[in-house]
Amino acid sequence: MTDTTPSASQKRRRFPFRVQIEQRIDLPSRLYQFLVSFLALIVALILGGILISMAGGDPFRSYAHIARASFGSTGVLSDTIVKATPLILVGLACTVAFSMRLWNIGAEGQLFMGAFGASTVVLLPILPADTSPWIFIPVMIIAGALAGALWGSIPGLLKAYLNVNEIITSLMLNYVAFAWVNFFIFAVWSEGGFQMSPMFPKTAWLPRLADYAESIPAFRGLTTHLGFIFGLILAFVVWFILYRSKWGYEIRLIGDNPRAAEYAGLNIKRNIILVMMLSGGLAGLAGMSEITGVVHRLQGSISPGYGFTGIIIAWLARLNPFAVVIVSILFGALLLAGREIQPSGIPKMIQGIILVCLIASEFFLRYRVRVIRIGED
Repeated sequence: MTDTTPSASQKRRRFPFRVQIEQRIDLPSRLYQFLVSFLALIVALILGGILISMAGGDPFRSYAHIARASFGSTGVLSDTIVKATPLILVGLACTVAFSMRLWNIGAEGQLFMGAFGASTVVLLPILPADTSPWIFIPVMIIAGALAGALWGSIPGLLKAYLNVNEIITSLMLNYVAFAWVNFFIFAVWSEGGFQMSPMFPKTAWLPRLADYAESIPAFRGLTTHLGFIFGLILAFVVWFILYRSKWGYEIRLIGDNPRAAEYAGLNIKRNIILVMMLSGGLAGLAGMSEITGVVHRLQGSISPGYGFTGIIIAWLARLNPFAVVIVSILFGALLLAGREIQPSGIPKMIQGIILVCLIASEFFLRYRVRVIRIGED
């Protein structure tokens, strides 16, 4: 009986190549990292388009509508920037923590506590309603940042002294923050039994472009507020801290190689606490900017998930503070125009797909894929 099984040499001729995966020793260039992130975003949009098509929609018209409804005029661009403002701040919060490989998943709760802290200035009250805005706004900024920083310090302390996983603690503290804020807006500070506090006095509002329409008519109807300027300034501050300061070098060294950092004499516990407090403070400022620049009261619906979206933004920006601003504007556009897309869960689905694609793209940053001809040395 004739043996028809192909020999090893025949198999080599049929499949003359093999794929070899090698772990990278050094990080790839920033250009390569940008290209990987960009391609991951493109793949995510393609997958999102397929799902939109499966839901009965037209992906091309849906994406075109998002672009028109977010950047089609000065008015909608202003609204997009309003949506992007808290995203910039929570994206920066996640960037700071992630740079030290601290996985702060609690930016949403820290945002709520920042909103609560800023609200106490008005609702306790700490300052009377007729206080000058030049005093009111800075005090609310400090109160919001401190409340977020204190909330961020809890997982930081547990991580530093008890080595408790900060992912679990920061995530669980989100729900504690929600319950804490709900207690006050349902009971202590409720206006007529509704899930909101009384309206803040106008001295506690962040100024908008529309407030200057009498002097500059082009600003009429524009909702962009001062919080966006805070975000731009803080993006520069975070960049300076991470890449131009001694503390930033310590943060990145501890994140890259904790053992080497400890051998070099760095105080890792102190840095863990300080970084988590800075991260929480930035997220707290996002909450403060929302209640003083947008809703002008404390309520339960101040965030559609800004804190969780900030995680995606930080990763898509590759922990670059300036890129966080650009990515936040794009996600602000998705949030703004996504309200008009049906089914209503499509925007969140697209965000989730982007996050999954970004995580998957990490493979190409950590490993090199080589195609080798069989028989080569």
